[in-house]
Amino acid sequence: MSSPLGSFADVMLEEPDGHRVLLAPSDRVAEFVSSTYRFDEVVVGPVQVVAGGGSRFVTGPGLSMSLRIGRRTALGVLLRLQPKPFVGAPRWARLLDPIARAALPGVRTRGSAGGGREEFYGASDLHRLVSVEGRWRDQKLGELRPVEPPVRFGFGSAPSRPSLTRITTTVLEG
Repeated sequence: MSSPLGSFADVMLEEPDGHRVLLAPSDRVAEFVSSTYRFDEVVVGPVQVVAGGGSRFVTGPGLSMSLRIGRRTALGVLLRLQPKPFVGAPRWARLLDPIARAALPGVRTRGSAGGGREEFYGASDLHRLVSVEGRWRDQKLGELRPVEPPVRFGFGSAPSRPSLTRITTTVLEG
């Protein structure tokens, strides 16, 4: 995949009171992502995701988190059957959007990216999360629980069951 900003990791989080925060690795990434999604606060600083066996380690300004990844779900098996060139392609995302909406309430594969741009998501894998440990701004993270209410960054939310989804995002200028 390609990006005018190169490869990067960012973190979008919503606190229990609804405060939405973006952790971005650079001003350019912060500007692009915050023009696409809505945040109450943007923090720029090093953001890193490291894969290690059945775990992911995520660090960013004020955040340290370890995720233990479980088995691939049945939907994850189906997602992996898609031809790779289709994942994230606008026509494919348009075709799959009604299916995603019916299968996973709150999940969308297409929508507005703001500023007259369109955004498309292509999921290519899905695993259950077994556990998450870490800290956000010196507060210990709580236990895993359903994502309810849905997050409010953009046009869609994450699946309600905590999971790790591999996503390809395509943004088209209007």
